[in-house]
Amino acid sequence: MEAARLLREARHDAGISQRELAEHAGIPQPAVARIESGRVRPRVDTLDRLLEACDRGLALVVRPGAGIDRSAMRELLALTPMQRIRRATAEGRNLERLLAGVRR
Repeated sequence: MEAARLLREARHDAGISQRELAEHAGIPQPAVARIESGRVRPRVDTLDRLLEACDRGLALVVRPGAGIDRSAMRELLALTPMQRIRRATAEGRNLERLLAGVRR
């Protein structure tokens, strides 16, 4: 969610005006207005301070798929279904050979 909408919703939910938010957060009211209008993108610490004044906070979450090599997925998706079957078959045979060597 963009910072402007996030802050505006938090302030409305807290039932306070821009002026009150500015006073609680120690930030000039015109700066709050610029952030809420989307004209200015606040630094993370500024947004956190403003949200804290609304009894809200920021949380870091790991995005699904973090650390996945998407180039390999794109390469596989570019293949036709038959090409995918052939590749899977070949990789299965390679795995069988590898496991047969380990079992000896």
